[in-house]
Amino acid sequence: MSSGDFGRRLTAQDASFLYFEKEEAPLHIGSIAVLEGDLSFERFVDSIEKKLHLIPRYLQRAVPAPFNIGHPTWEWDPEFDIKKHIFEVEIPAPGTDEQLIEFAANLFAGMLDRSKPLWEMYLVKGVEADRSAIVSKVHHCLVDGVSGIELLMLVFDVTPNPPPPMPAPEVERPPIPSPIARLMDAIFDNVTARLDEWADFQKSAVDAAMLGDSRTRRVLRALETSAPYFRVPVERAPFNKPFKGQRKLGVSDFSFAEIRAIRGSCGGTVNDVVLAVLGGALGRYLEMHGQKTENRMLRVLTPVNVRRDDERGKLGNRVSMLLVEVPLGVQDPVERLRLITERTETLKKQNVADGLELLSAGLNGVPPALQALAGRLPQPSNTVANIVCTNVPGPMIPLYCVGHRMQAHYPLIPIGWEMGVSCGVTSYDQRLYFGLMADADCAPDVDRLKEFLDQAFVELRAAAGVARSDLPQMGVAPPAEATPRRRARAAPSASQPMAADAG
Repeated sequence: MSSGDFGRRLTAQDASFLYFEKEEAPLHIGSIAVLEGDLSFERFVDSIEKKLHLIPRYLQRAVPAPFNIGHPTWEWDPEFDIKKHIFEVEIPAPGTDEQLIEFAANLFAGMLDRSKPLWEMYLVKGVEADRSAIVSKVHHCLVDGVSGIELLMLVFDVTPNPPPPMPAPEVERPPIPSPIARLMDAIFDNVTARLDEWADFQKSAVDAAMLGDSRTRRVLRALETSAPYFRVPVERAPFNKPFKGQRKLGVSDFSFAEIRAIRGSCGGTVNDVVLAVLGGALGRYLEMHGQKTENRMLRVLTPVNVRRDDERGKLGNRVSMLLVEVPLGVQDPVERLRLITERTETLKKQNVADGLELLSAGLNGVPPALQALAGRLPQPSNTVANIVCTNVPGPMIPLYCVGHRMQAHYPLIPIGWEMGVSCGVTSYDQRLYFGLMADADCAPDVDRLKEFLDQAFVELRAAAGVARSDLPQMGVAPPAEATPRRRARAAPSASQPMAADAG
């Protein structure tokens, strides 16, 4: 690009989500936001439209370079129409939570249209108890979990009556360049990128001579830690198989005060507590499917944010990965948490996430055409990991949309590489929300996994000596003075008292 605007060209990591996407395995992220009252569709669209200039990527398309000689670039969509991105839909009466969850899973299936900016929102009407919902979809090449939460803070408001947004400034929106111009820009960018890589190599060499090559040590340590997982195939879970494309969803939410109390009683981090609960649920799920859990480890891929402070507010992906082994056969939930904490602390001390990030940066040296070709080839069978679990901190204060308070916020993350279930976790307004996304053919009974998740949380809470908090939310009157808080989740059955207690 002649202007040298490298923010306009996708990085290798961002572009990989386009290259490896399949119709049966779309790579967008999103959420279900449940709100009080009946939202006006016109006011909702107007609210988003007035803020779009704050998120230029929402007005731009990902345009491929000719022959994939470079990664795609973000170009202004000359035919942008917000009506192609925000839709009003209604679920049939009575509009139960179960119906909303099934409806959202169906909306999440399938790829986004690449001929327009890669996002959609659905305002769902007809939810029982005088509620509405917003189901959002944003392509993973545009945001990761952290930048997705920052995006949420732009779309929603922190008060019911916010001041009007700043008017959109005058910005030049040039037309999409011709194929010849895109080809020349890609060649120019490739040459400039190679020069930058050579300069970075020279700097690294100087640092190695003067200070010791800490970067090389981190990469070698990451390779040493990760190599056994590639040499020893993972024991496959019932949902580790190819996808058919339909989606099913299970959701849960727990008190964040109780999560913190468990962490305070047993040690570890919030993410360690999440993995301990997930491990307890998956152990039950595998046993239900006739698989043994004794002395068995489940391999969980956990994305790690490596975004620097000066990168806050920027879209795109800045993540690395940790592969955490979660013991399934450990019946004592506190002991399970202790073992997980030991493992994650070891990985952190070894700076494995940093090393893997440096290693993945080597993708920048692979020609984009080869990366795009790799995405079109059949994927090898997954012998490395069973499931992805991502935990992204969210706002702990209430948010509003055109004056309506958001009651709940369930994350939706994609599935891929024969990992037929994913677990998204995020915090909002003093609660921790789980979204279990599944391929309907791989895990048609994901609702049972949701019940096991609830039971595992209650068991860990009891074993840690933590009482139910039942605390009112920030800014909400005590229960005796307020109407009960309603959240979009499946109602527990009488035969599942532990699941019922998890609320």
